[in-house]
Amino acid sequence: MVTGRDSPARVCVTNAKGGTGKTTVAINVAGALNERGRDVLFVDLDPQGNATEGLGLVDAYDARPPSLFDVLTDADQRDRIDEVVVEHPEMDVVPSNIDMLQAERELTVAGLVARAEDPGVDVDPAALSELAVNVSPDVDTDPHAIDALDRALDGLDASYDYVIIDSPPFYGKLTDAGVYAAGNVLVPALTEATSERAIELLVDQLTALEGMTDTPVETVGVVANRVETTGEDEAMLEWFEEVFPDDPVWEVRKRVALQRALSAGVSVFAYEESVDMADVFLEIAATLDRQFDFATPEVTT
Repeated sequence: MVTGRDSPARVCVTNAKGGTGKTTVAINVAGALNERGRDVLFVDLDPQGNATEGLGLVDAYDARPPSLFDVLTDADQRDRIDEVVVEHPEMDVVPSNIDMLQAERELTVAGLVARAEDPGVDVDPAALSELAVNVSPDVDTDPHAIDALDRALDGLDASYDYVIIDSPPFYGKLTDAGVYAAGNVLVPALTEATSERAIELLVDQLTALEGMTDTPVETVGVVANRVETTGEDEAMLEWFEEVFPDDPVWEVRKRVALQRALSAGVSVFAYEESVDMADVFLEIAATLDRQFDFATPEVTT
């Protein structure tokens, strides 16, 4: 455990474009941080639970309440986040849950209820809360209903060096909650032309979130994922450098072993087969350590 920090560094791995390998990147960055001796909490904010499954925690996805859904949507259960944490050989995990499929609607209702408390709004909060499962008329949230994860993480009893948040592959309350809670984003992107529009939308979304909350969001880097040796790949790498001139851009080459490790429920660092891309994830972890002012540790062998 690294001392000298009052709270863990938080990073949200996000890109609303599907198929970017976002979950693979998130898990392997968390695994690399663990390899460097960091205590990591991994939060699977995606209702589909791909990271939960990818970490071998399928049973947790179907577990009975309380779950992450309750922690996010019921203010009276927010302090139960420690009960939701599941142990994994490489990191602690807040798994997703099947109930998270209702979380987007629940947080939307919470935001409406919060705004209905304004004296200038002629809407009955109790009537709105009837549309939800957990949201009460006296909901404890900001008017945008994106502070739930931030508050929950603030209440953790356990101490961590990092919190890595795997966001959903779409824009909405859950993604905003993940970005807001982290304040830092790591962007996975494919080296193909369709990524340009996705990155532009992401930048617009982050700018809108900053304006809405008056809170800055920092980009800690871009992970160019599944890179191949084509002209399009090279052109997109140059484009990433132009769009993110002040941020590192890492190249993760296309490797079948990355998916095999995910299927085995571990990062590449706990996988039985050697994966050359492990060095890239270690470089990402080392850069995060420098960005967040962690001392250089001895890497686990």
